[in-house]
Amino acid sequence: MGKLVWDMLKVFVIFVACTLLFYFGLRTMHAEYEQYHRYDAPEGNSVKVFNAEDQHFIDRLNLFFRLGE
Repeated sequence: MGKLVWDMLKVFVIFVACTLLFYFGLRTMHAEYEQYHRYDAPEGNSVKVFNAEDQHFIDRLNLFFRLGE
């Protein structure tokens, strides 16, 4: 009976240690990417490649059904 309790205790401790490692790893990654501004305006020589003003509604609808946009 004592060996069963000891094995269960070891599994529990390993589970808690892995859970804490995973939790603090996620917190670290969140803190790293929280300050990352991915929606800032692009810098340098950027070119707009899509102009929606030139297309009619039917053309956009056709593109939607063909490509699944």
